[in-house]
Amino acid sequence: MALYAAYGTNLDPHRMAQRAPASPVFSSGWLVGWRLTFGGPDLGFDGALATVVEDPLEQVFVVLYDVPEIDESALDVWEGIESGLWRKIRVRIQAMDRDHLAWLYVLDAYEGGLPSAMYLSDLADAARAGGAPDDYVRRILRHTTL
Repeated sequence: MALYAAYGTNLDPHRMAQRAPASPVFSSGWLVGWRLTFGGPDLGFDGALATVVEDPLEQVFVVLYDVPEIDESALDVWEGIESGLWRKIRVRIQAMDRDHLAWLYVLDAYEGGLPSAMYLSDLADAARAGGAPDDYVRRILRHTTL
């Protein structure tokens, strides 16, 4: 099994249970030195898409899931990895107990563009469901520097 770090709508454990039913929540934590941002406004049907970029002064809340190969393949299909818009990278996550290595999806497009209000609301709801701090959820809704 491998750890997957969800930072977008997959922060919601109920949504992940539908997309990857054999993948339990492992922990939550922070992707330190990165920030949540949006990119590829012409790639999504609903405005710019969530992604993460390196930023030494920021951090991104994540939920870690323990993902077996079969669920990883299903997530790859769900996220559209075969389209070439996303790639998988390995990152270090700071959890309460210790640091963990995990993989996540990053958008292979330029940063910029505006997400829709509905998309921001979905991200905020997923962050709440995943246990993100209230100030982090508010920043998503305001779409300020995350």
